Amino acid sequence: MKKRSKVGVENDAFDRQIDWELRPGGMLVQKRDIGDASSGPMIKIKVSHGSYYHDVIVHAQSTFGDLKRVLAHETGLEPKEQRLLFTGKEKEDNECLHMAGVKDMSKIILLEDPASKEKKLEEMKKNQGVLKAYEEVAKVRAEVDKLSQKIVDFEATLLSGTKVSDKEIGVLTELLMVELLKLDAIAADGEAKVQRRVEVRRVQSFVDTLDKLKVEKQIFFF
Repeated sequence: MKKRSKVGVENDAFDRQIDWELRPGGMLVQKRDIGDASSGPMIKIKVSHGSYYHDVIVHAQSTFGDLKRVLAHETGLEPKEQRLLFTGKEKEDNECLHMAGVKDMSKIILLEDPASKEKKLEEMKKNQGVLKAYEEVAKVRAEVDKLSQKIVDFEATLLSGTKVSDKEIGVLTELLMVELLKLDAIAADGEAKVQRRVEVRRVQSFVDTLDKLKVEKQIFFF
């Protein structure tokens, strides 16, 4: 004879504790342990995901939520990113496979949640934008490196007592300003934005150096 010990729990004739749970439809059944092979027979389900098919083996009394957790390892989609359709209807996580009519070799369709898919596309576009910004900043940096060498040459020329024309300094200043405009046109976020700001300051410092050289030249050769 069984005796009730508390709501939802009973002890059987061998004094083993039995947990009960209420399934959809109001049916009271013994609560199962998903990891226990004795919880029911195993069935193979064919899951269609786009152009791919996955053969998944689960307990016959698993829920669609259990199936999603198994599919997460197969597809890389988190359970919350999945939508499961059986006989043309989307199933809730707490619905049981066997109660929905899922049997061995039944076919289920897996769709990625539209909101999740859209979020991934936005993140992909953002990452592509960041990469593009990095590349554009790198191009400007390479060009500025070449121009900075000319500034070093100008400084060496002045120290040797040789004149440098205002025109040469002016042309180099204009070239640096062109690179500065390129930097201003780069749409950047995050670390790419930081790199752009660093390069802007670098270019501005070179322009300031050229202005000082122009003044020093006038004083030196006065």
